[in-house]
Amino acid sequence: MQDTLTTDQKQGADTRATTMKAAVVASPQSIKVEETALPEPQAGQVRIRLQGCGLCASNIPVWEGREWFSYPVDAGNPGHEGWGVVDAVGEGVTAVKPGDRVAALSYNAYAEYDLADADKVVKLPESLAGKPFPGEPLGCAMNIFKRSEIQAGQTVAILGIGFLGALLVQLAKNAGARVIAVSQREYSLEVARECGADEVIKMDDHYKIIEKVKDLTNGNFCERVLECTGKEWPLNLAGELTAERGRLIIAGFHQDGMRQVNIQLWNWRGLDVINAHERDPKEYIKGIKAAVKAVEEGSMNPDRLYTHAYTLDNIAIAFKNLTSRPEGFVKALITF
Repeated sequence: MQDTLTTDQKQGADTRATTMKAAVVASPQSIKVEETALPEPQAGQVRIRLQGCGLCASNIPVWEGREWFSYPVDAGNPGHEGWGVVDAVGEGVTAVKPGDRVAALSYNAYAEYDLADADKVVKLPESLAGKPFPGEPLGCAMNIFKRSEIQAGQTVAILGIGFLGALLVQLAKNAGARVIAVSQREYSLEVARECGADEVIKMDDHYKIIEKVKDLTNGNFCERVLECTGKEWPLNLAGELTAERGRLIIAGFHQDGMRQVNIQLWNWRGLDVINAHERDPKEYIKGIKAAVKAVEEGSMNPDRLYTHAYTLDNIAIAFKNLTSRPEGFVKALITF
């Protein structure tokens, strides 16, 4: 049997479209929806007709503007949480075919279509039909949970209850841990309770929080502490809440500069400090596959956390809300 593909297989169902709509960050806090050329999959690639893409807090620096970014950015960038249906495949692709619904590890997904390497997509089972599935952040939660090595009977503190923190509350509770959630917004604390947190503490006073956790743990503090904020103060607070020989997991994305931390405390308590970020795409794909299984089995349920949905045409409003986080905001999706 030859490996060559027919023209129809290469192009998929829609052979007429030559352009697509895509969001372009033209300058800081200025985003436009433009008509751009429909990308063609090369050898080893697939093209996905996107059904949606999550908005990630890591997009905020591009939106707000930093000196290291150049504008305009590529069409569809920095969308990296896309899912949809394969509509065309390049030469040599056999693992997926047009019509397969997939989550993708791609980077220009604020658009109607995006390209991904064939080994950077994960098929979604029929049981998840019709459900949003931003694979990258769901896979990120699974990878962080794996590296945390949370065990039944442990006390786990999770600092920052956004989308990631809420998922980690669910996973830790499912593992049999006692969970203490610490967050700034009252709404976030409500979400933490809904996700199963045993105790919730408002993130307002550094020393009061330490004393509260000390009381809750009979002076022992927490075997596992996950910092999900990406901010300096909560990172130092996380160290204070970690028990001797405990594990401090840095899950927040510290992308805006240097940090000063209390290394004396970390050293004295003999903490294991885990930077739970991945850069190898293979690890991301492992995480997305694990997320598919976790959602199917019910140990992770993100549906309640998708609080806001926007069309591509009002993506500018989506970015403003991503930055300001209005009441009730947890996770926003761009849907097509």
